Amino acid sequence: MSLIVFLIVLGVLVIVHEWGHYITARKLGITVEQFSVGFGPKLFSWKADGTEFMVCAVPLGGFVKLAGDDRTKLKGVKEEFYSQSVGRRALVIVMGPVINIIFAYLCFWVVFMTGFPVLSSRIGAVMPDYPAQEAGLIAGDVVVKIDEKKVTSWDDLQEYVSKSDGHPMTFRIRRDGSEIEKVISPKVHVGKNIFGQEEKVKIVGVQPGDDPKEDILLLKYGPVESFSKAGIQLWKLTVLTFKGLYHVISGTLPAKDAFAGPIRIFDVISFAAERGFTHLLYIMGIISANLAIFNLFPVPVLDGGHLLFLGIEKLRRKPLSLKFEENLTKIGLGLLLMLMVFVIYNDISAMGWFAKLQSLFHK
Repeated sequence: MSLIVFLIVLGVLVIVHEWGHYITARKLGITVEQFSVGFGPKLFSWKADGTEFMVCAVPLGGFVKLAGDDRTKLKGVKEEFYSQSVGRRALVIVMGPVINIIFAYLCFWVVFMTGFPVLSSRIGAVMPDYPAQEAGLIAGDVVVKIDEKKVTSWDDLQEYVSKSDGHPMTFRIRRDGSEIEKVISPKVHVGKNIFGQEEKVKIVGVQPGDDPKEDILLLKYGPVESFSKAGIQLWKLTVLTFKGLYHVISGTLPAKDAFAGPIRIFDVISFAAERGFTHLLYIMGIISANLAIFNLFPVPVLDGGHLLFLGIEKLRRKPLSLKFEENLTKIGLGLLLMLMVFVIYNDISAMGWFAKLQSLFHK
């Protein structure tokens, strides 16, 4: 069942991306010869409106084949891709990632309306020798207010504490059906953030619970508020992604901690599917947004690489030589294959499969 869900999710994301290219080309009068979900041997296909729709054996991607997108086989008719202006060709290419972004936005919008999964404010553990323990907080306490601010989720608790100026804060706690108040002064702690950088943060010394039934809340909002929150969530995700890329390039974050391949994505999707449709839709939104960002990298083979070629063509007022473009494309393909090998190796290592194999041989 996990494999079926994984293939469905992957299929939907591929269809969404390729549909962006397909529908834009059709609207501009460009003939679309093939629309494929997957690569490799064709499993089955059908024809509609002059396009062959295919499902192929390797589900890790897809493609849209446009008439006249091969410069060596041009017929010079207006329905061909290379018969269009640079701007129209760029529009066909960019609409794949754009539709991925729109799809991610819609996923988040629906998630906020049906129930956005967050950690509750129930304390799972109290750290020894920290202010929370000294004030008498215990595991199982639920934080409902900090000073006059209502606490709904663990994110609220973290935000209010981290943004405090270090002054004593009044925690209203629900314990055994009644509410009590505790005054706690946050402590400055030096730790590492998600990018591996050291930073000073204010903490009180509590950790969230890990019980799926008690510690996961679904926060629901109306359509208008959900629309706004979806935009904020998409923006936060985009900023976080680019921050991660910056730290990888600058060397402060190891690449193995930043990139996940198909094995770990399968694991994440399976985990989300077990927790229901809302969790799965949220993960789909995250993957769709990241797919858009990844595809816009200026690497030949990716959409961003094609946009780079078109930008150069616009500046030069003529395309790059066919030979030079082909060589760049081969380099881009080589880099992409190297990245794929790296992330798969990284996935296998992170899942502990190498360690398990070693243990088998050493028995």
